[in-house]
Amino acid sequence: MIYPHLKRVIDIAVSTMVIIALTPVWLLAAAAVKSTSPGPLFFVQTRGGRHGRPFKALKFRTMRADHRHDPQETVPLSHAAITPVGRWLRRTKLDETPQLLSVLIGDMSLIGPRPTIMEQVNAYSDFQRRRLDVRPGITGLAQVNGNTTMTWDERIKYDVYYVDHLGPWLDLHILLKTVVVILLGEARFARPFEQSPYAKRVYVAQQR
Repeated sequence: MIYPHLKRVIDIAVSTMVIIALTPVWLLAAAAVKSTSPGPLFFVQTRGGRHGRPFKALKFRTMRADHRHDPQETVPLSHAAITPVGRWLRRTKLDETPQLLSVLIGDMSLIGPRPTIMEQVNAYSDFQRRRLDVRPGITGLAQVNGNTTMTWDERIKYDVYYVDHLGPWLDLHILLKTVVVILLGEARFARPFEQSPYAKRVYVAQQR
């Protein structure tokens, strides 16, 4: 019961420090986006936050401005609409770092299920809605276990596991693994939930 409150304090402190540290990088990224592709600097989208409350999620634009996103569409790095600079931003996860501002104001957390668009949130099943019991995160358990290389249903299983097992050690594990995934790529870590150690822990707990 204490950790969710401590987690918020950590979110504020860490996001403040990282925003300050990343400001020069953001300026370079902004210059690269604007000088290589016509269109707005940021991609702004309404997404569902904790308990489904909508908020504006901000990220550097990584796709052509004329691309129309399909809610059912999966966007791997090889997607034709991603710009060369956008591909690099996505590969390094820098495109999502402006969401640290959402962490600072309380719409997001550093770690949690990734926020999805409201059309998806409104169509969630009861099981899927459980991922809304915590603040959405910049990185999360699904992101370090394959992310867009997995099906939506598989990502949901990871997200719900995270909600049910929220704690400092799991958050630390996700944070450290995020660094490894950025260095080595998502595909290397992709695996169905049933083949993960998390599924084995759930099975053991159910047998007790």
